[in-house]
Amino acid sequence: MFDFFAKGGILVYPIILCSVVAVAIFVERVICFARVRIRGYGLVKEIALHVRNGKSAKALELVRGNESPMGRVLADAIEVVDQEPETLETVIINSTGGEVRELSRYLQTLATIANIAPLLGLLGTVVGMIKAFMVIQQMGGKVNAAVLAGGIWEAMLTTALGLSVALPAMVAHSYLVSRVDEYEAQLQDGTVTFIKAVGKRRGHKTE
Repeated sequence: MFDFFAKGGILVYPIILCSVVAVAIFVERVICFARVRIRGYGLVKEIALHVRNGKSAKALELVRGNESPMGRVLADAIEVVDQEPETLETVIINSTGGEVRELSRYLQTLATIANIAPLLGLLGTVVGMIKAFMVIQQMGGKVNAAVLAGGIWEAMLTTALGLSVALPAMVAHSYLVSRVDEYEAQLQDGTVTFIKAVGKRRGHKTE
């Protein structure tokens, strides 16, 4: 197998490296997502109840003991719950954005691999074809079909390898992005519920 890949030329090695990195990123993100629990509605309703009752200290204690993304967002929000609504919304947006960026870690690298792998393969094919035609020129055009065909398939091997890396990487990237979008939607739903609860609390204070 190694000898087979070696026939594709030096650009086979960066393509194989891309495949290893892509697999590592995918496995790492899948394991990470398996451990993530947004814990949206249950936690938010409990925290919102404490906030409405004026027990912000109790609510903060609960969320600080929670390691979920929602817990961290709510912890940041509760610390400024008594400030202006604009300040609260800004903190929530920034905190949610930070959690989403953490969930999206390495996804851009995976997308880059999906983009450059076929280009590396194409480059390898072009280099291989150049070498094949140089040999034809050196031999004065007297090359039998078997020799020419062998040089061509070896040159095109890198394109096949590049595509075989790029296609799964694209699928993996799309899947992981959809998971991040799902988590982001859960965070947004939870923060909206929290903001509504804070609004009700302020409405009672105004009355």
